[in-house]
Amino acid sequence: MRHTVLRLIQAALLLIAASGPATAATGEWVAADHAALRLVSAVTATGDRETLPLGLEFRLDPGWKIYWRTPGDAGLPPIPDWSASDNVADVALQWPVPKRFEIFDIGTLGYEEAVLFPMTVRPARIGDPVRMRGTVDFLICEEICIPGRAEIALDLPAGPAALSPDAHLIDQSRATVPVTDPQGTGLRLQDATIIQTGSAIQVALSVQSATGFGDGLDAFVEGPGGAYFDRPDVAMRGSDQAVLTVTAPAHLDVAALTAEGLTVTLVDDQTAFETHIIPGQKTGTPFWTILGLALLGGLILNLMPCVLPVLSLKLMSVLGKSGKGLREVRLGFLAASAGILASFMVLAALAIGVKQAGLSVGWGIQFQQPVFLALMIALLTLFACNMAGLFDFRLPGTIGDRAATAGNGRDGLLRDFLTGAFATLLATPCSAPFLGTAVGFALSGGTVDILSVFAALAVGLAAPYLAIALFPAVIRFLPRPGPWMGYLRIILILALVGTAVWLATVLAATVGLENAVAVGALVALAAAALATRKIDGSRLGRFAWPLSALLAIAAVAAPLTFNESARPSIAAAASDASGIVWRPFDEAAIPGLIHEGKTVFIDVTADWCVTCQWNKKAVVESAEIAGWLTGPNVVAMKADWTKPDAAIADYLARHGRYGIPFNIVYGPEAPAGVALPELLTAAAVRQAARTADPETEFAAAE
Repeated sequence: MRHTVLRLIQAALLLIAASGPATAATGEWVAADHAALRLVSAVTATGDRETLPLGLEFRLDPGWKIYWRTPGDAGLPPIPDWSASDNVADVALQWPVPKRFEIFDIGTLGYEEAVLFPMTVRPARIGDPVRMRGTVDFLICEEICIPGRAEIALDLPAGPAALSPDAHLIDQSRATVPVTDPQGTGLRLQDATIIQTGSAIQVALSVQSATGFGDGLDAFVEGPGGAYFDRPDVAMRGSDQAVLTVTAPAHLDVAALTAEGLTVTLVDDQTAFETHIIPGQKTGTPFWTILGLALLGGLILNLMPCVLPVLSLKLMSVLGKSGKGLREVRLGFLAASAGILASFMVLAALAIGVKQAGLSVGWGIQFQQPVFLALMIALLTLFACNMAGLFDFRLPGTIGDRAATAGNGRDGLLRDFLTGAFATLLATPCSAPFLGTAVGFALSGGTVDILSVFAALAVGLAAPYLAIALFPAVIRFLPRPGPWMGYLRIILILALVGTAVWLATVLAATVGLENAVAVGALVALAAAALATRKIDGSRLGRFAWPLSALLAIAAVAAPLTFNESARPSIAAAASDASGIVWRPFDEAAIPGLIHEGKTVFIDVTADWCVTCQWNKKAVVESAEIAGWLTGPNVVAMKADWTKPDAAIADYLARHGRYGIPFNIVYGPEAPAGVALPELLTAAAVRQAARTADPETEFAAAE
């Protein structure tokens, strides 16, 4: 009787609300079975905002509940479809911390009474009106479950974006959404260990609190394929240490847990943060195995396309030593190996510093920085000028004398050292086989892990140099220097200049074409100034070095004066030369697309990622794969990481990846996704597509 009266009161309130006009910032309540839904906005108009703070609000009858994104042993989460909206490029829905429910020994996660899901809406056209039109499918349960559907709407006009009366509702709900950065929460997930006893698998989560735990310590664990882990057993280890142990579902094995990882939401009273972890890495995978993979990955980097340009420096170095003394050969190649090791240690130190600062870290992310790109363009030009004979490296006094005494000339050791360092810098945009596993382990671990793995990568990349240093006699089998090297030198100079031009195009994608041309012009002038040293009687030649250095410094510093590039990410579907229509990356839309029976192909790429471009040309844009991606049941999404993007970095980290390329296929049979290898093959894409949807067909013959 009490429930009936409450439902009548709720219905009357809904009728009253529906009878009056809705404000610009509040949609009308829409009644459904045992629930009511509406859209609210924290602003009254679109203004000039790049994103709009909205919310999807549910009110539920007493005793009824809806579900979290991972519902548990039963249930389905709300799935909104915003395709009927106007001037909406992207909608990201956030999930407040859920409650636990248990009925008949069935554990579920969800919400009761009322919940508001904060949303971040990105307009396709900033400043224009936004018309939100959504269809929300949901499951609402008491002792029985009823599927619900509601059509909701909200219009935001153009004009100044003042705070709306409902802004506080969205702020209150957003405060209950777990953060992805633990800084400020006081919580830290130190380790995750797999414990296997017979066929039973458990994961032990070691947690630390800077201020001491409250009474509400809990962990919501999501596994591959939406697997649900029940309530953890909590064992306190003092006031600031605890171990939370969860039991894995029977259908999961250790391989799945270590391959795809877990998403863990840690909750302690009013504090919550979520993170993606690879359980058992530190104990399940032997550390020496990781170092072996790093060594092999570093060795393979020598064959990757991004390292090929620097082979010109290596080749001239090797040919220049043909016929020389064994001691001189050994010293030169040891110097190159030292350059590689030193560069990797610098990269390791930077990674450690970035991690301790609480920022995202990844393999090759320095190529997102315009100053670094300008520096690389200047260095490539410098090496090209050196190879062209416009200047020689000269070591200062004592060092030069010792180098000369060693028989290596006073500039040889420095050149070899810089060759090794330069090879390292040009290797970082590439992701070779085995490299992703090793780097992922390092960057998800601590200082010792990072230093050890990066040292192993350095030894792998330097292995050819170290081999020649160990057996220098092999250099005698190379052809003797002669006039033919002049023609080879021209080819190699063009290779270095071509690499500099490619980096300039990457810079243009970051700071704009005009700014990139300005940097290129300054570097070209610096090279021209050096060239005047070869002109007999040139007055400018006497000042070539200081003038060239000044121009090069100006080129490297120029990006600091540029305004933030107006180059947008993909805001609307756009097709490429192969006919593939790429949608902007929208992780929140993936579950809805899967629910519709679609297969989703994600391509995380960047203009500076050479391996990404190789995958694109060799596999993704091939007739067979492109034909599949343009099919009616396939959605292709592109995540452009050319410039820093916290959402993409977080997405990669939650999949245990810290570098690109990264490709993954989602589908009805693989809602958690099937990750692809760094170097794509058509066979790997076909297998992943058919795993995601067994009915997938490819037009081309296999």
